[in-house]
Amino acid sequence: MEKILQVKDLRIQFNNGKENIQPIRGVYFHVNKGETLGIVGESGCGKSVTSLSVMGLLPQKTSEIVSGEILFNDRDLSRLTEREFRKLRGNEISMIFQEPMTSLNPVFTIGKQLSEPLRQHKKMSKSKIRETIIAVLKQVGLPRAEQIIDEYPHQLSGGMRQRVMISLALLCQPKLMIADEPTTALDVTIQAQILELLKNIKRKNDMSLILITHDLSVVAEMCDRVVVMYAGEVVEEAEVNELFDQPLHPYTQGLIQSLPSNNKRKSKLFSIQGQVPKPSEIKEGCVFANRCPFVFGKCLTETPPSFQKGKHISKCWLQDPEEMEVKRIGESSTVIS
Repeated sequence: MEKILQVKDLRIQFNNGKENIQPIRGVYFHVNKGETLGIVGESGCGKSVTSLSVMGLLPQKTSEIVSGEILFNDRDLSRLTEREFRKLRGNEISMIFQEPMTSLNPVFTIGKQLSEPLRQHKKMSKSKIRETIIAVLKQVGLPRAEQIIDEYPHQLSGGMRQRVMISLALLCQPKLMIADEPTTALDVTIQAQILELLKNIKRKNDMSLILITHDLSVVAEMCDRVVVMYAGEVVEEAEVNELFDQPLHPYTQGLIQSLPSNNKRKSKLFSIQGQVPKPSEIKEGCVFANRCPFVFGKCLTETPPSFQKGKHISKCWLQDPEEMEVKRIGESSTVIS
């Protein structure tokens, strides 16, 4: 299958004025043409930073990509100049940002903001730009598009603003779209509409989609494959059905057990104890060791490699065949041997 995006050993460094820290350390994943890849994990796991690096939107003065490659159609994005990125961003790769309430500029009309990528990447007359914007607004299901184009963000509801953000990402018919928490702050019915809209648009335009979320129910509904991130690393990767049926990493198991649908006894909801460590707090060993119910000595001193079973990848010492011979897993565990 053709790979439209490949991220290889990506390491990103930030300088906070006192020290250099690495919130992204050795991230690997790829996106196939026409598929939806879900990237999941708690807040602070590095999902949005990774997506911003793909878009070339990391803050230039305080961050840098210290190693690795971001290959889009075999072109390394990490080596592009800002001028080269401007030709690509919004044209071949686009992004739906978090928080539609604040992502749109309140002092410009919807039409003014949506016209920018068309002026940047397409040679169109003003009348053609207006016609194209109205057509895309209708495509995402917005009523009275002819009036909305002249209105301001504050005149629209949250769901309508999110559809405008999707329109902005769609205007130039990109090959890859990144949706960063596209249903944040929306009520349940609007969330379902937005997800169905994304699914239909992806299929109609034959796009690839990266869906960044912390909601596993959204992943189950939308994605073909899933990448699980924790503390700046990819700890598990699998096809969506296999991930839910046979999660290998204790972190993934904890996320799935936290779903309300898995709380069959109607008792207190399960939660993973502890917090995601700050990048400056990460030491030797497995990044999940301080929260893992199956931790043992090796986890605290040696960083696990990625163990692969078919297309299923897990970064956990419990998947080491040598360790499985000597380490007994409790009956309550869902770790697959």
